[in-house]
Amino acid sequence: MSKYLNAFLKQMTTALEFVISLILTAGIIILVGQLLLSFFPTASSPQLPDYDSLMSTCFNLIIGVEMIRMLYQHTPHTVFEVLLFAIARQMIVDHSSAWNNVIGVVAIAGLFATRKFLFVAFDESERIIFRASQKVRNVNRLTHIHIPHENEETLGALLTRKLLEDGQEIAVGACLYFSDFGLRIVKMTEDKISTIELIRSLQ
Repeated sequence: MSKYLNAFLKQMTTALEFVISLILTAGIIILVGQLLLSFFPTASSPQLPDYDSLMSTCFNLIIGVEMIRMLYQHTPHTVFEVLLFAIARQMIVDHSSAWNNVIGVVAIAGLFATRKFLFVAFDESERIIFRASQKVRNVNRLTHIHIPHENEETLGALLTRKLLEDGQEIAVGACLYFSDFGLRIVKMTEDKISTIELIRSLQ
């Protein structure tokens, strides 16, 4: 059940980021229109929120969305995103002193250095457990990836077929690799695959 909730939250946070981006775009377009109207003294323009308020609100919402992602994913990558947005907000919205901006730039550089040299592939991966009887098309729809399959093929049948084609032994720990994700046998019951783990990079 948790994997379905995680998938739902992932789709929801992605949709929220898209909506916030649209709102920010619309706000900037309106402010540009207000700027153009200011060249005509006789034209009346409605009182609109200023640029600072718009940016501050959008940054606060984005930080909130990233915190939601951090709570359900529990990865260093999501913590990195929250800290990055928080520092960027401090620098862009608050208009602090030059020294504070320098400190912010150094902090962002430190975050990127930490991500590059201290994060490993394991930290940057997402792992989801599926039953082997799960239909591949359902897994594709749930995870938004493309696992090539035949008709109503199950995840277990696909993994068995591919491993045999590659000449690999069907056993716990056997892996099938694709371009940006992999499938690994987690559990077998009576020589049949029963549980499969999907592993993909978050980068």
